[in-house]
Amino acid sequence: MKLEKLLTTILFLSVGFILIFNIFTYDPIQGYDAEAHHEYVNNFFSIFIPGKSQLLPHELTREFFSPPLPYLFPAVIASICRDLVPIESLPDSCNEIFSYSTQVFQSIIFIFVIFIYLLSFQKLSKGKLFNFNVLITISILTVNYKAFSMIRGEPYIILFLSLLIYRLIILFQNSFNYEKKDILYFGVIIGCLALSRQWAFLIFPAIFFIVFFMNEKKIEYFKFITYSFVVGFLISSWFYFYLFLTYGSFTTFNANPKSFSFSNQDLSFYFSSFESFRTMFIKPIRPNFKNELIPILYSDVWGDYWGYFSFTSRSLDTGRNQMLIGDYLARVNIASLVPTFLFLLSTFKCFKIFKNKTKKDIEYIKLFNLLGIITTFIGFLWFLIKFPDPGAGDTIKAVYVIQLFYFMAFLSTDYLNNLRKKSVTKYRYIIVSLIFVFIHNFSAMLNHF
Repeated sequence: MKLEKLLTTILFLSVGFILIFNIFTYDPIQGYDAEAHHEYVNNFFSIFIPGKSQLLPHELTREFFSPPLPYLFPAVIASICRDLVPIESLPDSCNEIFSYSTQVFQSIIFIFVIFIYLLSFQKLSKGKLFNFNVLITISILTVNYKAFSMIRGEPYIILFLSLLIYRLIILFQNSFNYEKKDILYFGVIIGCLALSRQWAFLIFPAIFFIVFFMNEKKIEYFKFITYSFVVGFLISSWFYFYLFLTYGSFTTFNANPKSFSFSNQDLSFYFSSFESFRTMFIKPIRPNFKNELIPILYSDVWGDYWGYFSFTSRSLDTGRNQMLIGDYLARVNIASLVPTFLFLLSTFKCFKIFKNKTKKDIEYIKLFNLLGIITTFIGFLWFLIKFPDPGAGDTIKAVYVIQLFYFMAFLSTDYLNNLRKKSVTKYRYIIVSLIFVFIHNFSAMLNHF
């Protein structure tokens, strides 16, 4: 027990070090479409206050279609800054201030997310709060440190997803004897998810689909979810009606979609060659994969395929160790086979829940996470087929569907908790392996610009 407490403390401090290091060394302007996100922040009030600007949102930022919640905090900071900083220092000074402030704020969100997951498993297992299994399965995901260092909506999806799972646990443990305040809590979370980023909509079907696998209280669950979504609709629908009234579509985007057809993507998008899989473990950086789904996604989860964080493939003279980073990220991909195997094994083992005639509370929560994996992946695949980029596959970014890996991390934590009860020896082998991977991949979690 003392060793576990020590390891948990060291891991937590390591995560803290990574977050602080990246705050001081990473400028969010280096992130995905960062200039557009910065334009959104700087024009936030011009976009949403009627009459403040004569320009349409798409003329102010190409991220105009993104929901506003993630930009509210930096926009407020930027507005305060403009009132306090001398005019000759604008806008660069204020951009730096709101960027730095947002990184700090989102780092706090990340720590809070971990805390909510710890609370969730404490409720499920009725054990201690500080669970090493929770911490290792979340903190080992390299994609975290990119997502939470950039100004974008995905960190908010993770925040509200963690709260959603926590509320679901409480409700299932109470046999769905809910009150009006529970509907309000859940509805607010759903509304905030919808106002964070459109990827959150891929979670919503999973919430509904649970009802088809329930043994009892189906009507109560259906009513609860329906009422909650009405609350969520009332909170978030204004933004989507705003898009519809402005652009004629609830799902407007900054690119034109194609009619859905699997032929929109080349065969190599779906089925990579042996050579591509070999390259994953030799030099997994762009442009070594040409719009290939699995190699790019895998390399971007554990490393930095696109070169927006650990290194920059856009300007070799502004980064450090540019010539060596590809070799290191290859080793990262090799080491990351361990957590990948754990994530996949934990996911596939959960499919047996569908067969169970009677289900426990934990099985419903696991079922939600499993359904979330399925709906998120199918939705992401649908998006990639509707908006293909056959040249580079620029839309294949792990940050976009970071929720997918959190669903897997949840199932992996549960698997480790159960394995510890059944076979301490096997459990220790896996934990030692995960610790080794975290140590090896540590540098990939740090900005090297």
